[in-house]
Amino acid sequence: MKLLVVEDEVKLAEYLRQGLSEEGFAVDVAHNGIDGLHLAVETDYDVMVLDRMLPGIDGLSLLLALRRSKSTPVLMLSARQQIDDRVEGLRAGADDYLIKPFGFSELVARLHALVRRAQKPAADPLDPTRLYLGDLSLDLLRRRAARAGQRLMLTTKELQLLELFLRRQGEVLSRTEIAERVWDMNFDGGTNVIDVAVRRLRIKLDDPFDRPLLHTVRGIGYVLEEQSR
Repeated sequence: MKLLVVEDEVKLAEYLRQGLSEEGFAVDVAHNGIDGLHLAVETDYDVMVLDRMLPGIDGLSLLLALRRSKSTPVLMLSARQQIDDRVEGLRAGADDYLIKPFGFSELVARLHALVRRAQKPAADPLDPTRLYLGDLSLDLLRRRAARAGQRLMLTTKELQLLELFLRRQGEVLSRTEIAERVWDMNFDGGTNVIDVAVRRLRIKLDDPFDRPLLHTVRGIGYVLEEQSR
C-alpha cells in the first residue's frame, strides 16, 4: 500500500517513515504543505497521514485543496486537543483524527481501517438501491432495514439516520453534521436530541445482536463500522 506522510517535525516524520515501511507501506514523506499538496495531487496514494500545523500551507488548507480533486483517505495528526479543532478537521475532509502524542500501534490500526473502508463501497454495484455493512442492509426503495435476516422496525427519522451512517460508513460523523444532514438544523450544543436519536437507533440496530456496529467516538461523534474484537 502506498502512503504519504506530510509532517514538518523531521524526527517524527522519519520515525513514521521507518515504522510504516516495516509495516509494509511504501512511504513518501513531505515536510511542508506545498510539497505535500503537490505529491498528494500528482500521485495516487492508498492513504495519507497529514499534520495539521505545517509551513507553507497548513494541513486544513491542504486538505480542502485536495478534496477538490481526490478522495484519498486522510488521517490528520494534531497536538490540538480541543473538540472544536477535531470537528474542524473532520469537516474539512479528514477521515480520521489522532491527537499527539499517539501510540504507533493505534496509528497503524487506524490506517488499515481507512484503507479497508475506501476499498469496500457501501452500495452493491449490482443493486444501487441497497446499502450494506456486514449483515446489515437497507433497501432504499422500500425503506426497510434488516440485520442478520431480521427486519428492523425503524421510524422515518431512524431510517434517515441509518442511511447517512451507511453512506458514510467508517467515517466519524459529528453531532453538528448529523443535525445538518438529517434534521436540517443548526446543532445546539445544549440539546441532546442527536444523542437520544442515536441511542434509540442503537437499541434496535445493535442490542439484539452479538456484535455492535454503531460506535461512539468520545468528544467527536459517532461512526458506523465493523470493528475487530
